Amino acid sequence: MAILKVIEVLSSSEKSWEDATKKAVTHASKSLKNIRSVYVQDQSASIKDNAVAEFRVNLKITFEIE
Repeated sequence: MAILKVIEVLSSSEKSWEDATKKAVTHASKSLKNIRSVYVQDQSASIKDNAVAEFRVNLKITFEIE
């Protein structure tokens, strides 16, 4: 039987929401093992000079506890 834990992570990128998601998983994988899935809960963007300056995501990362 596997025990899974879910944590909430915030991440951002100047490129895209997908890039922000990839950055979050890459960073989380440095301290978490056995990441199983990621769920994008929210997406938002900040605006500067009438253009998108930063893409933001609120993620839930699920990983297995050993």
